[in-house]
Amino acid sequence: MKKSIFLSLLLIIAALTTQAQKFRALDKSPRDIAWFPDHFAHDRKDGEKALVRVSYSRPYLKGREAFGKLEPYGKVWRVGADESTEIKFYQDATFGGKKVKAGTYSLFAIPGDKEWTVILNSDVDYWGAYKYKEASDVLRVTAPVKKAEAPIENFSIVFEKTSDTAAKMFLGWDSTIVELPVTF
Repeated sequence: MKKSIFLSLLLIIAALTTQAQKFRALDKSPRDIAWFPDHFAHDRKDGEKALVRVSYSRPYLKGREAFGKLEPYGKVWRVGADESTEIKFYQDATFGGKKVKAGTYSLFAIPGDKEWTVILNSDVDYWGAYKYKEASDVLRVTAPVKKAEAPIENFSIVFEKTSDTAAKMFLGWDSTIVELPVTF
């Protein structure tokens, strides 16, 4: 009898401890998604499908200087933090004035003081820019740097609708904003 009570108690304890889960803490650079058309926009039409989606991490500035210091000028940057940023075009598009086929690409940039080179790359699903290969670039476009009216604490990507089939994609962090036209 003592043996069966002991075994029952042991099984109950084992069952309870296997139910306890350990979840990761929140990421230091939270993931976010930018859509065009924006899924949350008030002027969105019922049944309207996304034309482009960008999935990225949003690093904090935390009193640092982003470009030229934290992210050096002239070096490939993953456009965000952690996993490489991915941009998905749901149909063929024009990005920064150049044609691009529907599909999913990694989004990289080479920041500069006056302009950026923005890159779409066919290699996806990896961390950072450590395995970046220029040979896998699908296209490169340049965009001028604009000064933000106020510092942007978290790196951000947003689309501003210019028509039902066109938008401006803005990349912003610290005092830097880069704008790229996207049409479908």
